[in-house]
Amino acid sequence: MRNAFFKGHGLGNDYLVVDPAELDFKLTPARVRRLCDRHTGIGADGVLALTPTRRADFGLRIWNPDGSGAEKSGNGLRIFARYLHATRRTRRTSFRVDTVGGVVGIELALDARGVASSATVAMGRASFRPADLPCSLDVPELVDQPIRVGSRSLRFTGVSVGNPHCVVFLQKGRDVTRRDLVELGPALETHRIFPRFTNVQLVVPRTRHRLAIWIWERGAGETLASGSSACAAACAAVRRGVARSPIEVVMPGGSLQVEVSDAFDVTLSGAVEEVARGQLAESWVRGLDRRR
Repeated sequence: MRNAFFKGHGLGNDYLVVDPAELDFKLTPARVRRLCDRHTGIGADGVLALTPTRRADFGLRIWNPDGSGAEKSGNGLRIFARYLHATRRTRRTSFRVDTVGGVVGIELALDARGVASSATVAMGRASFRPADLPCSLDVPELVDQPIRVGSRSLRFTGVSVGNPHCVVFLQKGRDVTRRDLVELGPALETHRIFPRFTNVQLVVPRTRHRLAIWIWERGAGETLASGSSACAAACAAVRRGVARSPIEVVMPGGSLQVEVSDAFDVTLSGAVEEVARGQLAESWVRGLDRRR
């Protein structure tokens, strides 16, 4: 099928998956923005594109909805894995995927109907080093560092899990309001100390094995759920001693399970759901570059 797409979501974080070899157009930032538009396109939090690779079983390029690139996505990887299995590109339940943020291993869990309803992703080793985000602060590790946003003085922990994260812990026992997220999220995302921008998590510890987080995603904004954000928040909590693995990370869209080893190797597990498969209309494709 020409111009085919697959749509899936992980806890409300939705992606389109495409095979560029099946498209009559090349993916560009402008075209990705039009595909992801929820009024004049299909609508999604990003696009996942199957790519050739020699480093793993499959290659993946991740596009944010604003047309920028993402190095790694925990939800995106789970959706991509379900796509590969559902479209019979593989019948295996264990394989490796090459991303800009590194090669990851994925294990699919099949339900009674043989559907890959959940996935576990080995996300790699987390780093707190400034150069790995990157961040311009001259410190050995980005753990509990001061940062100023407007009139507010905060402290953050910077974590790379193949992509950059700025984790801010707030007072235990309170909830984050949408006003908090909208005020702090974009200001932290584009803060001058993050030259390539960053994902942002506002975190409230609930118990030693449970965190609540709210997410402002680089290139996407307010997001119901994010696998890499869950991993970053869990690693920051373990590093600061406010939580212990395994950790349930609760987001507005639902919960994910994160395990953090003593060496900060991270494993992410959670549900994944297929939404639709379809074909872009010929007239829509013909008018793709005329749309504004």
